[in-house]
Amino acid sequence: IVEEPGSKPTVRPPYRLSPPELADMKKQIEYVLEKKLIQLSTSPYGAPVLFTPKPDGSLRMCIDYKALNKLTIKNRYHIPRIDDLLDQLRGATIFYKQDLRSGYWQIRMADNSIHKTAFRTRYGS
Repeated sequence: IVEEPGSKPTVRPPYRLSPPELADMKKQIEYVLEKKLIQLSTSPYGAPVLFTPKPDGSLRMCIDYKALNKLTIKNRYHIPRIDDLLDQLRGATIFYKQDLRSGYWQIRMADNSIHKTAFRTRYGS
């Protein structure tokens, strides 16, 4: 995560959450801590947590990085056109399919960016 020169760490207070959201947040955070997908932090950065409903009615925990995104230098890499990609597959006979369930947790973040993605809850960062 490359920020604009001279930018200061972004920190936002936790959002107000309902009792069911608070209970679910505690459970989800305990799970990802146990799996070592997150760690406790003393980072000067901090983004608030919010929830969105999944199709099955359960809650998806999300982190609001809007403040950090405003300071981030955008990657100007162009995504390839789908028709160009399909042209490259012409004549291929072997294809690979990958399920990216929980894909967010599958991509390693650069060590020098980890502290910028800290999030805040009423239970700490």
